[in-house]
Amino acid sequence: MNTTEFLALSSAIVPQREAVIFEEKRFSYEDLLERVNRLADALANRGIGRGDRIAAIQVNCNEHIEAYFAAAKLDAIYVPINFRVKNDELSFMLKDSEPKALLAGGRYYDLVEAGTKGVPSLNTLIALDGPHDSWLSYEKLLASGKNEERFPQGDDDDTTIIMFTAGTTGTPKGVMLTYNSFASYIISNISPADPEVEERNILTVPLHHIAGMQAVLSAIYGGRTLIIQRQFQPVEWMQLVQREKVNRAMMVPTMLKQLIDHPDFLKYDLSSLQVITYGAAPMPLPVIQDAIRKLPKTRFINAFGQTETASTITMLPPEDHDLSGSPQVVQRKLKRLSSIGKPLEDVEVRIVDEQGIDVPKGEVGEIIASGPRLMKGYWHREDATRETMRNGWLFTGDLGYMDEDGYIFLAGRAKDFIKRGGEMISPDEVEQVLMSHPAVDEAAIIGVPDDYWGERIRAVVVVRPGSRVTGQELIEHCHERLASYKRPESVVFVPELPRNPMGKVLKRVLREEFGQPIVEGGDASSVGKGQPRARAN
Repeated sequence: MNTTEFLALSSAIVPQREAVIFEEKRFSYEDLLERVNRLADALANRGIGRGDRIAAIQVNCNEHIEAYFAAAKLDAIYVPINFRVKNDELSFMLKDSEPKALLAGGRYYDLVEAGTKGVPSLNTLIALDGPHDSWLSYEKLLASGKNEERFPQGDDDDTTIIMFTAGTTGTPKGVMLTYNSFASYIISNISPADPEVEERNILTVPLHHIAGMQAVLSAIYGGRTLIIQRQFQPVEWMQLVQREKVNRAMMVPTMLKQLIDHPDFLKYDLSSLQVITYGAAPMPLPVIQDAIRKLPKTRFINAFGQTETASTITMLPPEDHDLSGSPQVVQRKLKRLSSIGKPLEDVEVRIVDEQGIDVPKGEVGEIIASGPRLMKGYWHREDATRETMRNGWLFTGDLGYMDEDGYIFLAGRAKDFIKRGGEMISPDEVEQVLMSHPAVDEAAIIGVPDDYWGERIRAVVVVRPGSRVTGQELIEHCHERLASYKRPESVVFVPELPRNPMGKVLKRVLREEFGQPIVEGGDASSVGKGQPRARAN
């Protein structure tokens, strides 16, 4: 099913319902469809058609949504760019994707002008925040187009979006996602627009990330109202939820933690929230327990997927977040709360060893997935595609294990796994134990080289405000709860962990700064480049 049909259906079923609320702007589904039609016509008049790329760099806004659907109506390909990129990264992405048009927000005009040098395909620059030099004004361009329906001619397996991966190692890879990549999940899991059912979604996750695009397309198909936040700010988020009576939200763990830890949390009425879906990074057990306690009327869903899977492939449903029942039941649910749930019905998930053979239940291996929503491949990266896609299976690079009940538990990225003296150690397992200490706010585990053991374990820790703890105390805390070979052998204290925009800890950055070998008898808090950025002991 072509994603343009999502908008067409909702516009026919609930034309007067608000589709988008963004700051002072409010557009009904009828309004949104007209704006998309006009933009598509205006872009067609600029020579953009099937297979051409349209790039965009801007924080969340209604224009992102309009540009995506306009591109789809033209059988063109949308390329959202991470608005945190630097000049070299932007230049690489544009030279790689070769767009004909690029939309940019005001704060990125200079960056775009520097990054577009040497991109001969690019002949249309569109300013989203008012006039700029010879650029086209977005609103004037839109007004020049006709409000006429255009019907895409392509197949459901055609690429609709190229979404660049974070590029934490090497250059970013453009993930090609098809119309069916999105439709297969949405049609199976989302109810279509209904005049009798009205839901309101707050959109906070960035639209250059798969979670943001999935949220938008799900909301449009479901005839929901999207309340857009440019970037996540806890107080503004709570104000929007209270004022607009928001029912649904998608958050990453760091957002949820900032929210429930905020000193003004109790000042706002968040009782309209029915569902919070979280994902994109591992959720610390103390954070989700605290959220369940502080938002008792809200149901929580853990959705796991990757850019390469276009959307969710496993889910931990609301019933597994209900911590009521006998002590035995609660204990079982607490364990499951650390999992990513079970595969969805239309997805097959396996845990395999390095030869691609299924491992026994409880053993760690690589998570691989098969189903209709996988990526088409990497743009201009045939070798990387062959390495990741094998015989219809996507090798995710995530390690995990499956318990006897079919719940899947993450064990970290394959490249982050630590090998110490022949033993494989999951960073996630050690991190969860560290974060169970009352003085620990956040923790990350890395391996550091060692001539004898191969690798040894180092903990990088953020201490809770007002708390004090020593590295030795944390090592003992782990020793009491883990096998001896899994406990950290050194601890570094920092004020914060480096993260990408979706909250994933950048282990590469930690290894670069704190990856020096352990010195026997040395001060674990003074490793890394220069002196430690914070001390807690």
